[in-house]
Parts: sequence; structure tokens; C-alpha cells
Amino acid sequence: MTTLGILHPGSMGAAVAAQARRSGAEVLWCPAGRSLSSKERAQQYGLVPVHTLSEMVARADIILSLCPPAAAEDVARNVAACSYAGIYVDGNAVSPATMANISTIAQRSGATVVDGSVIGSPPSESKRPRLYLSGPDEALRPVAQLFDGSAVQARLLSGAIGQASALKLSYSSYQKASRALAAVAYALASDYGVEAELLDIAEGRTTSYLAETAYFPKVAARSWRWGPEMKEAAHALEVAGLPADLANAAAAVMERWVGLKDTSPDLARVLQELHADPQGETT
Repeated sequence: MTTLGILHPGSMGAAVAAQARRSGAEVLWCPAGRSLSSKERAQQYGLVPVHTLSEMVARADIILSLCPPAAAEDVARNVAACSYAGIYVDGNAVSPATMANISTIAQRSGATVVDGSVIGSPPSESKRPRLYLSGPDEALRPVAQLFDGSAVQARLLSGAIGQASALKLSYSSYQKASRALAAVAYALASDYGVEAELLDIAEGRTTSYLAETAYFPKVAARSWRWGPEMKEAAHALEVAGLPADLANAAAAVMERWVGLKDTSPDLARVLQELHADPQGETT
């Protein structure tokens, strides 16, 4: 039996860990300092608690980091400080340059590093996200095997560290920035009383996010996490010599929604928050 350590079981991390458990792995997590909701998710999915990170490091064959991108490097440092020498998978939405830093940090303790990215919604009976993996060939197969026969579709990339991260941000920089841009466009139309006409135009294009106004509150509630991801996308674009303005602008838009973290706001509230600066003052 492979033993997997998960850092940390948020809505995505817990669901992904549950799929590994269903495929036969023992899944460890560390409750110290985690929220009540994390503890409830871990219990729901049958994850095994350990007292300390050091205990997880001693027992885990593979450690998977799924956390907000701004915390990814610190999480890697904490694991490395425990002298972890197994397979360390960073599955966070970070730029290839940040992923390279994480690889350097983890390798200091002798870990073998895999670059991972999850694209899609948390796995369930109806959702089958893809887990892309890049890095040393000998480490990719053990990670992929954790999810054999599960709702997580592991896809191996032939390149080195940075490929999986680049793929994630190539996709999400469009997908998430376009969601934010659609909300801004709708807010402008709403201010002038032409939102119905805007929707009429958008609904003629079946793939337009402008027609999906019910999704704007979900974007707003997740922007505390998506905003840092957009900054990482901007970093990736800058390193590649490409314009990063849109990604930076999307992050700035999302900062206006930071007060709606993990809430269920209505559409009117979401649009109103776009009129406020990040300090909460209405413009």
C-alpha cells in the first residue's frame, strides 16, 4: 500500500486525496492549525490524521501539496525542514519560475520533485479533472498509479519541471481572466441599464462567459485564491517576454472581491463590490 500525505485538504485537495484513497492508498493529513471545515472534509473522506508534519514525512511515500499558490513555497520549506526524501508533488497553480524555486527547496532534503497541475473541478461522481505531471520519469508513474481507476485522470508530460505549471497557467490565465472581464463588462452594462441587451448579444454565442451571469458570484467567492494565481500567471508571462497586463489587471479586479471569500453572495452584491477599491471604499 502506498502512503500519501496531503497538504492541505481544502475542497480540491480533500477530493483529490479521497480518489487516491479509493484506489487503495493510505492518505495522511495533519490537523494542527487547520480549520474546522478542513477537519470535517478530512473526516468525511476518511483521511488518517497524524499529530505533526514530521510524522507525516516519516510515513509518507509521496507528499502532495495542494494549497493557495501564495503559500506553496512556504509549504515546501516546512516539508524540507523535516528532511523529507520521498516524492514531493507540488500541484499548485504557480508559475514555472516559482515551481523551479519549489523544486530547489524540496531537493535540499533529498526529495524527488514532481511538477503537477489539476485542471477541472474537484473530482466526484460526475467530475473528472485531469492531473498533469512533469519531472523525473521514475517519479511520474508512482504518482499516476495513485489514481488508477479513479475520477482523477493522470496525464504524464514528457518534459521537465515547469511543464505542468506552464500548462495550468496557460489555461487558467484565459479561463479565469475572461470570467473576471465578463463580470466587469456586465457591471458596466448594468450601470447604463443595457444588461439585457448585452446578454441578448452574448447568448447568440453559446461559448460566451457573458451569458453565464450565475457564475459571477462563484468567481467572486474564489477570488481570494484566484487573484494570487493570476499574479503567478503574470510572472510566467513576464519571464516568457509576453505582455502580463491582462493577468495583472485580472488580479486587481479580483482584489475588489477579497471580502467575499468563501461566501455565497448574490449577483447585486458582486457587482457592487466592483465599484469599491480594495480597502472597501465605494468609488
